[in-house]
Amino acid sequence: MSQHDTAGALDRADELAAFRARFTLPEGVIYLDGNSLGALPRDTPARLARAVEQEWGRDLIRSWNLAGWMDMPTRVGDKIGRLIGAQPGEVVVADSTSINLFKALSAALRLNPGRSAILSEPENFPTDLYIAQGLIGQLGDGHRLVLREPEALLDAIDEDTAVVALTHVNYKSGRLHDMAALTARAHARGALVLWDLSHTAGAIPVDLTAIGADLAVGCGYKFLNGGPGAPAFIMVARRHQERFSQPLSGWLGHAQPFAFTPEYVPAPGIARYLCGTPSVLGMIALEVAVDLMLEVPPAALRAKSLALTDLFIREVEARCGGHGLRLNTPRAHAERGSQVSFSHPEGYAIMQALIAQGVVGDFRAPDIIRFGFAPLYLRYADVVEAAVRLARVLDERLWDTPAYRARKTVT
Repeated sequence: MSQHDTAGALDRADELAAFRARFTLPEGVIYLDGNSLGALPRDTPARLARAVEQEWGRDLIRSWNLAGWMDMPTRVGDKIGRLIGAQPGEVVVADSTSINLFKALSAALRLNPGRSAILSEPENFPTDLYIAQGLIGQLGDGHRLVLREPEALLDAIDEDTAVVALTHVNYKSGRLHDMAALTARAHARGALVLWDLSHTAGAIPVDLTAIGADLAVGCGYKFLNGGPGAPAFIMVARRHQERFSQPLSGWLGHAQPFAFTPEYVPAPGIARYLCGTPSVLGMIALEVAVDLMLEVPPAALRAKSLALTDLFIREVEARCGGHGLRLNTPRAHAERGSQVSFSHPEGYAIMQALIAQGVVGDFRAPDIIRFGFAPLYLRYADVVEAAVRLARVLDERLWDTPAYRARKTVT
């Protein structure tokens, strides 16, 4: 039996197969970039049209009440909370991941005033590091950002660590941190932990309540499929909410936004992590996608993710040997997210040539070709065919042209 036949049998037995029809996917394209921008749910355009034509167009400002626009940050937040194992009232949808990082880091440092260190790793997603650096400057340089390699993080947590700030899934390699172990060690030493779940939510089931998580943030446009620039989310454990004060004390985080008093009084609970007026259309699109994700059995999602990535690694290594590709992604399931990355000196050109062949992944400097696996709309047959087309790009040196080496703004 050929690999295509084997993949076909796997697709016929796939309990998630029916979800593929719930997305709009271009004909002839194998989309392996859901870890950067998720595909469009089929229900999103009609829902947005109703919001534009009826809620905005006809009902106008009354829709803040009639259509429940004002309640969306907490309503959608609670739905995302179910996907990440948070409790009701612990997640709110607002702003961008970067802004929510600023809020959460600032609040964490204020809760641990006698400690000066933010602990992270050198390959954390850059915005996480940039926000920490900017916050340290805003606070008068009395804090420091300590970077340690992943294997050294547990031992690096000490009595001066205020907060450990990490992305659960490494955006380049797809390596998973051990959330439970790192959170437990941090708590044992008096530190808080801030988890960035941007490459986790919607692909990898996690249970923030079970591990005793303090804080988390994440974006809505990757595996959650909320659309380009979709609003982000922030989670604050209930035990911390009344003691935390976030730095962006905007009007919507006020205890009585429509009292319009000149003094700021923080809202009770998670609502104090709001700042300005919610992005209604973006949040509507995100809610459609989150509702879809809530239909998915979490264990089946993770099982298919691992099976897809296992198959891709095997197929690429079998078909593309001798071309200098180096696997960056862990083989061990417990250490792997929902992506596979390879390094190659000509990685950018290879990816551009592969996109021209109808397989869409992306590139991350300096030399990484990256493939994201969204289990709801990917088939096993897609995985095998993607490896076949990658082998063609390498065997025939289709990447070796000036056009494919010319860097675009977005890589």
